[in-house]
Amino acid sequence: MATRPPSKGRDEAYWRDFLTNGSSLERYGRAVFRRIPSETRCKICAAPFMGVGAPFMRVIGKFPSSANPNICNSCFAFLTRNRGGAEIEGTLLFADIRGSTALAEAMSPREFHQLLERFYATALSVVFDHDGAVDKFVGDELVAMFFPLLTGERHAARAVDAAQALLRETGHEDPDGPWIPVGAGVNTGLIWFGTVGEGVHVELTAVGDRVNITARLASQAKAGEVLLTAEAAEAAGLDPKLERIPMTLKGKAEVTEVVTLHVSPAIVAETG
Repeated sequence: MATRPPSKGRDEAYWRDFLTNGSSLERYGRAVFRRIPSETRCKICAAPFMGVGAPFMRVIGKFPSSANPNICNSCFAFLTRNRGGAEIEGTLLFADIRGSTALAEAMSPREFHQLLERFYATALSVVFDHDGAVDKFVGDELVAMFFPLLTGERHAARAVDAAQALLRETGHEDPDGPWIPVGAGVNTGLIWFGTVGEGVHVELTAVGDRVNITARLASQAKAGEVLLTAEAAEAAGLDPKLERIPMTLKGKAEVTEVVTLHVSPAIVAETG
C-alpha cells in the first residue's frame, strides 16, 4: 500500500488520488504476489500467508495482522494510519449461494463449513485473478470491489469477467451441474471507498446506494446468472443490443434497468 500520509484536512483529496492513480509499484507487487501459491492471502495486496512465499512475506511485513487476520500487517498499518476515503467511479460484485438453507439442511455442519470454505477460496482466487479486492464474506455471500487503483480503468469489464469466471469455476458450465449454485450481481458508478471502523477494527470497504443495488441484484440472480445494471453493461463494453429489462428491486423506489448474462452447461455433441 502507499506510504505517503495525507496532508491535514485533505484526506479526501489524498484518497481520491490514491484510489484512482495509486502507483505502478503497488500494482506490480500485487500482480507478483497473487501468482505465488497460497490457500490464504491478504485480501487487499494479495500477499500469500502460506506456502513457499510466506517466509519472504514475513520479512517485508506482510503477515496476517493480529487485529484483522484477513489483511497483512503492512496494509492494516496503512489503513489505520491514513483514515478516510473518497467517492470515485468503481464497480462492485456480489455473489450469493442459491438455496444455502436447503444445502445446510442436507449436510452436517462440518460438511457445510467445508463447502463454504471451498467457495470462499474459489471466489478469492477469481477476484484476485481479475485485479479486484475482497471486501468481505458475509455468510454465503461474496462482496468484491474493483476500482482504478487495483484494476485500472477497465474495472467494470474486469468485474463482469470475474462474475462469469466465478460461475464457471463453481461448475455452472458442467453437464452435471455446479458443485455449488451461485448467482451474481454487478453495478458500476460513483461509490465511496475507504476505511471504516474504530481502533484496531478497521476495514477497507465500499459505501453508498450502489452497494445496496448490487446486493439486491445478487439476491435476485438465479444460479448461473449474472444480473448487472445497464450502467455496468455499458461501462464493461458489452453489446448495446443486449436486452435491458426493467426490474423492481426490494426497497428501491425507482425501477432499475438490468442486463442478464448466463453461464450454462456446455452442450456435448454425441459421438459414435
